[in-house]
Amino acid sequence: MKKVFLLVAVAIIIVALTVGAFVFWWQNKTEILPEEIKPGIEVFLPKINEEISSPLEIKGTVNGNGWFGFEGQVGTVKLLDSEGNELAVNYLKATTDWMQPFVRFETTLDFVSPNINEGTLVFNNENPSGLPQYNRQFILPVKINKTVEGAVQVKVYFNNNSTDSQYACKEVLPVDRGVSETKAVARAALEELLQGPTRQEILEGYFTSINPNVKIQKLTIENTVAKVDFDITLEKNVGGSCRVTAIRNQITQTLLQFNTVKSVVISINGRTEDILQP
Repeated sequence: MKKVFLLVAVAIIIVALTVGAFVFWWQNKTEILPEEIKPGIEVFLPKINEEISSPLEIKGTVNGNGWFGFEGQVGTVKLLDSEGNELAVNYLKATTDWMQPFVRFETTLDFVSPNINEGTLVFNNENPSGLPQYNRQFILPVKINKTVEGAVQVKVYFNNNSTDSQYACKEVLPVDRGVSETKAVARAALEELLQGPTRQEILEGYFTSINPNVKIQKLTIENTVAKVDFDITLEKNVGGSCRVTAIRNQITQTLLQFNTVKSVVISINGRTEDILQP
C-alpha cells in the first residue's frame, strides 16, 4: 500500500514539474528570438527616434546573421524622409578588421533638412553574391531636426489650384525651403524645385508642371544673367502652351529671387531655340 502511495506521489510531482516547466516556457517564449531573424547589426549612434541633424555621425557593429565585412566595409545606409525621398547615402566603413565575425563600423551623412520631421535610416548589408536571398535590411526611425545651423531659406515656385484659371499658366506661387548654407545657393534652390511639392504642400493645392527626375547639367550666373542647362527629361512628353509657360515661370521665378539674377536663359542639352515648344 505504501508503494502505491509513493508511486502516486512521484507521479504527481512529475506532472507538477512538467506543467510548471511548460508554463515557464510559454510565458517566456516570446522573449526568445530565433537565431535566423536576429538583425545581426547593432547601431550605437544614433538611437531609435533620436533627433538628428547634418552632419550625422553613425556608429555600430555587425555580428553575423548575414551581416559581415567585405573589402573594408559592411554595407550602406541611406536617410529617407517620411515621403520616401532619399536625403543622403553612404558606405558603412569598417573600423576594425573586416574579416572578423564582429566588425565595428562608422560613417557620416551630410544632408539638407526637409520640411518634414519624421525620417528613417535604412541599413543594407554587404552582399557580394548579388543573390536576393542574402539581402538583409535594418530600419531605424529618427527625428530630423529642421533647424540646421548654417541653413538658409530659399523660395521655390509652384502652380496652385487656388489660382484663377485665367492666370493659372503664368502665375506661380512661392513656398519656403531650407537648404544648407552654400555658395551655390541658386543651384540648391533649383534642386529643391525639381523635387516637387511635399505631401503637405500638395494638400494645400500646390503642384508642379515640371517632369520628375529632371537633372541640372550646368548653371552659371554672369553679369546678372543666369544660364541653366537641363537634360532632355525637362521637355519629354511636354505639350501645350499653358504647361510650357508654367515650366518656364517656375524655373525663372525661382532664380529671380536672387539679387545677382536679373534674367534667365533656359537650355536643354545646350539648345535654347527649339525647346519647350507648345
